[in-house]
Amino acid sequence: MSDKSKTREQILDAAMNRIKHYGYGKTTMSEIASDCDMSAGNIYRFFASKLDIAEAMARQFNAELYQSYSEIARSNGPPAQRLRQVFHYNLDQTYDAIEREAKILEVAEVLGEERPLFMNEGLAQERIYLCTILEDGVERGDFAPIADCNYTAEMIQSALMKYRFPQLFSRLTLPKLRRELNGVLDIIIAGLAKGIEKTPETEH
Repeated sequence: MSDKSKTREQILDAAMNRIKHYGYGKTTMSEIASDCDMSAGNIYRFFASKLDIAEAMARQFNAELYQSYSEIARSNGPPAQRLRQVFHYNLDQTYDAIEREAKILEVAEVLGEERPLFMNEGLAQERIYLCTILEDGVERGDFAPIADCNYTAEMIQSALMKYRFPQLFSRLTLPKLRRELNGVLDIIIAGLAKGIEKTPETEH
């Protein structure tokens, strides 16, 4: 790892520790620089703004999720089971992260408002793994033919948005959220098996 990369990681680690403790809003670039024993001006050589640091934090978290999604999508289990695994893994990991570090929720809220393109990028990446599962389900005969895999994956994401950042949308406990998620997935999987014909009202 280059010296520049090491310094960037040092800044990111310091920022994460401070934001987790004090929150995004109460953390300043000067404080992060001080934690790294560097000048405030120097820190801007690596991150243009505090928002860029928040995005880097989220990218680091997402990279671990994507690795797990990829492994699930490529596994040999039944497609319906793999679909459940993706969304349950997301729910469990995100819920646990926010329970351990409540201030992370503030980062998610800020990114949702200030960096919607970043959030959309993450959803698009997730759809790659969902489409792998959906297409395999069609090939195996578990799911009815799907005219537009990406659209179908997008609608599944929309239906399950509540479980992406659960504490942001609900005060339910994790067991109750899992129960709800399973119920919604039951309906989605039943629809995938039967097939859904789009009407003019649902065309996009």
